[in-house]
Amino acid sequence: MIILGFDPGLATLGYGVIRKEQRRGAEVLDYGVICTPKDENLAVRLCMLEQGIKQVIAKFRPDEIAVEELFFAKNVKTGIAVAHARGVLLLTANKECGMLYEYTPLQIKQALTGYGRADKNQIQQMVKTFLGLKAVPKPDDAADALAVALCHAQTNKLGGLFSL
Repeated sequence: MIILGFDPGLATLGYGVIRKEQRRGAEVLDYGVICTPKDENLAVRLCMLEQGIKQVIAKFRPDEIAVEELFFAKNVKTGIAVAHARGVLLLTANKECGMLYEYTPLQIKQALTGYGRADKNQIQQMVKTFLGLKAVPKPDDAADALAVALCHAQTNKLGGLFSL
């Protein structure tokens, strides 16, 4: 099964692609980011994200897509921008794949470390360990997206509990 994980963002949207076979560990297929220029207007940036998301989905043809739920930001303006990007992500992923799941930051931390208040470094180290990588994936947005994909690989046995 190919799982595509996304970490939503307007300036930088992270993605991570893993293959998870029954009774075997996960292997990383690819990871990276889709970036939009800060000096461009919002509508153009959202279109750029849509194109990037479509390209990643077309390249890997995932069986399922996992997305991190929006974490309420202290900066409302930033939170709204990320919400716009997340809306484009959800719409595009649902149209292109249809098998869409969401996880809160707490669920992702629990799935990877067993502790819902794990810090970013602990999550990144577990991503590195679970995927047998020599180093923590960079940038952080890509590592976070791999964490979302791994969370789904760990919890998708529970069926449709997390599907949209």
